[in-house]
Amino acid sequence: MAKIAFILLCHKDPDAIIRQALSLTAVGDYISIHFDARADATAFKTIHTALGDNPNVTFAKKRIKCGWGEWSLVQATLHAVEAAVEAFPRATHFYMLSGDCQAIKTAEYAHDYLDRTDVDFIESFDFFASDWIKTGMKEERLIYRHVFNERNAKWIFYKSMELQRRLGLARKVPDDLEIQIGSQWWCLRRHTVEAILDFIRKRPDVKRFFSTTWIPDETFFQTLVRHLVPESEIDCRTLTFLMFSDYGMPVTFYNDHFDLLLSQDFLFARKISPEALVLKERLGSLYSAKNVNFEISNEGRSLYKFLTGKGRIGRRFAPRFWETESTLGREREMLIVVCKKWHVAKRLVARIQQTTNIPCIEYLFNEEDTDVPDMGGIQSTLGKRHRHRRSLMRMLFDYYDSDRMVVCMDPGNLDLLEDFCRDRATTRLLEINCTFTDEYLIGHAMRVGLAGDRTPRETLERLLPTIRNDILHESDHIRDADFENYTRIREEDSPEANAASLAAFLSITPEQALEIARTDHLFAD
Repeated sequence: MAKIAFILLCHKDPDAIIRQALSLTAVGDYISIHFDARADATAFKTIHTALGDNPNVTFAKKRIKCGWGEWSLVQATLHAVEAAVEAFPRATHFYMLSGDCQAIKTAEYAHDYLDRTDVDFIESFDFFASDWIKTGMKEERLIYRHVFNERNAKWIFYKSMELQRRLGLARKVPDDLEIQIGSQWWCLRRHTVEAILDFIRKRPDVKRFFSTTWIPDETFFQTLVRHLVPESEIDCRTLTFLMFSDYGMPVTFYNDHFDLLLSQDFLFARKISPEALVLKERLGSLYSAKNVNFEISNEGRSLYKFLTGKGRIGRRFAPRFWETESTLGREREMLIVVCKKWHVAKRLVARIQQTTNIPCIEYLFNEEDTDVPDMGGIQSTLGKRHRHRRSLMRMLFDYYDSDRMVVCMDPGNLDLLEDFCRDRATTRLLEINCTFTDEYLIGHAMRVGLAGDRTPRETLERLLPTIRNDILHESDHIRDADFENYTRIREEDSPEANAASLAAFLSITPEQALEIARTDHLFAD
């Protein structure tokens, strides 16, 4: 009978990971866990303490820092796979999971399904001939060497690629490989996994090639399985049910999706909302249930497409079953930096991202040309960003695969601040109080159209008190709003004093906060 070793890559929510591991191992299956080395060490200790004595649980022997789109995700997977192969000699299948996945069938059903179908389940489409990649880079993922991360070092990522293009440094794909692409959510038989591990030991050149490609978790296993396994033994699909919006973002499932999920022809589903506690509980107990009859209708994706299309032309009559509420999510933290001197806030958040790796976005709701990922048009104008503010922020959280995000806002955006601070997510505000010289205020008056190059000096001097008071008035409004998680740093305060506020705002160590507070020329004009 099939016995599954689940390969779990995770970086948050230790309680959910423990529940997931206990549910999956209660029926005799196994789990191998890689917990991101970048994540909270206390969280990992909690997981290890709770599961360390469970004979059906093992941990990757080495934890590494993972980044979306990087080789580190594949390497973390390999560490977890190697641990599982060694620890669980009776495992017949190895199934890739994330912390957002949950079973939508019983173990009894899953084992029988795998026993009846002696194949590897993995999407593996021809990289160059298929249309699996809808937008963005394609062959550039492979032919150029990528050592920077596009999500947190966008400028240097594209500059590096452009330099390689100019210097003619495009490289060849290994001659004996036909590059494939597909979902990273696979289920492979034991001898396939062992063949992959043996192959990369013998072919370090292949591992070196993929280690500098972009998003290799969509190509590495997909290519090697197709290279090592006869086509007749590959079912080119995933057993994990997931859907994507028109914006390329994964659709999230909530409490009222239980029946919908069980009727799909898949064994697991992602992404389950962290807030869907009832759904998580029902699915958690489902895996160990016996004699459950599943009526497979498999209508999820077609129904999603149908209802989305009708809504687009103003003829949607059924509810949007995949999106039950507009909150950002209880588990998320929106960290808002409020500052009138935009260049100061930009300087600060650049250092925050460099020091903490928290995704940071500059004046998203104030500057049209803010560097923001393509979200299918919802981000294209300031008007759209304001109208669809919560949808946009949810998509950005999903894009960066993070539960924490820093966003800069102008003090004049009081309506946005009040709206986000009412959300179920945790919202923290850091106000930066700067000093304003007369020359700075004159420049500000010109930037906002209150004055021009030919405005007489005496007119400008009459304007200065009003402009200064207006800025102070905005700051007073923010403090009068009595936001729950409000703190501030001030230009006149010492780095040590400001570090205390930064530590509270970012939930980081005093040492990290002091490093940020000592940013060179932070308040300089």
